[in-house]
Amino acid sequence: MSEKSEARVDWEQRIGAPSDTRLTTTGELPPPRGLVAREGTGHVSLDWSAVPGALGYLVHRADSADGPFTPLDHLGGDVLAVPHPPYADTLAETGRRYWYTVASWSDSGPGPQSAPVSCATRPAGPAPAGVEVAVDAGAEPTELPGVWRRMIGAEHLSLLVWDGPGPGGSDVAREYAEALGIVRDEIGVASVRAHGTFLPETVTVRPDGSFDFSGLDAVYDRFLATGLKPVVELSFMPRELAADPEYTVFDYRALVSTPADWERWGDLCRELTSHLCERYGADTVAEWEFEVWNEANLEVFWNGTQADYHRLYEVAVRAVKSVEPRIRVGGPSSAAAGWVGALLEHCAGTDTPIDFVSTHTYGNAPLDFRPLTRAFAAATGRAEPEILWTEWGVTPTHFNPISDAVFAAPFVLRGMKSALSSTDCLAYWVASDQFEELGWPPRLFHGGFGLLTVGNLRKPRFWALYLLSQLAGGRIPARVTGDGAEALVEALATRAEGTVDVLLWNGTLDQSKLDGSAVLDRSVTLRLTNLEPGTTYSVRSHRVDQEHANIQAVWERLGGGAWPDTDQWEQLRAADQLPAEELPTATAAPDGTAELTITLPNPGIRFLRLSS
Repeated sequence: MSEKSEARVDWEQRIGAPSDTRLTTTGELPPPRGLVAREGTGHVSLDWSAVPGALGYLVHRADSADGPFTPLDHLGGDVLAVPHPPYADTLAETGRRYWYTVASWSDSGPGPQSAPVSCATRPAGPAPAGVEVAVDAGAEPTELPGVWRRMIGAEHLSLLVWDGPGPGGSDVAREYAEALGIVRDEIGVASVRAHGTFLPETVTVRPDGSFDFSGLDAVYDRFLATGLKPVVELSFMPRELAADPEYTVFDYRALVSTPADWERWGDLCRELTSHLCERYGADTVAEWEFEVWNEANLEVFWNGTQADYHRLYEVAVRAVKSVEPRIRVGGPSSAAAGWVGALLEHCAGTDTPIDFVSTHTYGNAPLDFRPLTRAFAAATGRAEPEILWTEWGVTPTHFNPISDAVFAAPFVLRGMKSALSSTDCLAYWVASDQFEELGWPPRLFHGGFGLLTVGNLRKPRFWALYLLSQLAGGRIPARVTGDGAEALVEALATRAEGTVDVLLWNGTLDQSKLDGSAVLDRSVTLRLTNLEPGTTYSVRSHRVDQEHANIQAVWERLGGGAWPDTDQWEQLRAADQLPAEELPTATAAPDGTAELTITLPNPGIRFLRLSS
């Protein structure tokens, strides 16, 4: 890794520092009841009963019943609370006994802890431990919400007109546009959220004080040609409007200061909205989301207070809606799931519009904010705001090797499945490694946030979302039981005319298992019921694991290094695919059942399609 940039050093010093004290909004919740710890092979599995009003739960561990109990840190680098049980402690040492408690998580943080329970792990046997997956192929299909399709993150959209040299000799603008087309066509993404609507190359202030949007026009014209919709993030502050024009973030020195004149901030938001409606049509723009700022609860992104952010939000939303009331506006676009309840409180108390709440988290499945949005609707008589996680991923850390690893692939599926019932959108951050924030990529595999590398090779995380998008028809029940069920091994199943699809994965939140863990490998017996008796099904399989659909492993076999030469690029592109395997056919027994058994490594994904 080359010497750190000045922006990266500044980021690492300030990231995580709050810009102001968060408000207490929901009060303390009681601990969950019925905490149970079960011995598992290579892990301890914890389960408990849900607590009404809880956004999630914080698991604690100690070496004795007397404590001290500390939150169990699975090394995700962000919010440690999980949205629901079960939880697998794969940090536990084999044979060692631990004590566990769980606290309910509200917008105020954790409440009191439950009574402790104790358990130890089970050592590995001669063969992988077993899990059973029961799929009811005769059940009435229900909708599978496409929470992963609604939105994806990307670097600032002005990369679409970038004309400078790119990492590894790449054509930044061409590859960035190509990446957006890939996630649109192969994953089904509908919209893109990017920072920097008000960067200097897109919006300037003329000497007479009027705003020049010609730079933004060039960017949006190019972007809209992709057929995708923008999420208009109202950030960052133009220099001429900033109270502190030296308060910046990132290599491209985005201004993150409060405005010097709040009325001028409102003028900017109002005139932007008018300009977009005039250029692209009010009906078109009314279908976009407008999000106010980015992560103002972190000092690195905002030099004001929480009250300042509320003012920023209120001025912006009223300005936007004065032009086109149909536009959906929301916030706080916060880091680590913060400030959501506080913004709802502010909007309720001031009758300020809010169409959605947005926030971010990494390294974990997203919390469940429905208690807050439902309480807001009940208290105000207004519509319940949507819940949009406008940034989500395996890590918040730039240049982290986990972003290129297979580990991240089942993590993505765990998060998306968890979000199906609790969110309207879970936007992966980001589409492409053409990414400038803390410095351009120094090598092909550098731990970039992108689902796609420079050069648009598909990482294991990409294939996870691709396979999720391949599930055809409606959702049918898939019940997982056995050693690590629903905590390590999970499943989704769908049925369409003539097919049954089953998506299986084996993963852990524990990032110390970056390179995998043999003790967590599982043998999975898939049992399908209510099939047409006597019908023979072809079985097609796709795998994502260390040996399959792992483009980084291909690069390492080619010798690795910084950037491929022409011949190596050809070999990488030839390997950039998800091969299909034909398994033995399965014939439904007279009772309508069929079984097959597969090995599912940790980390690993298996997609199966049974076709009659």
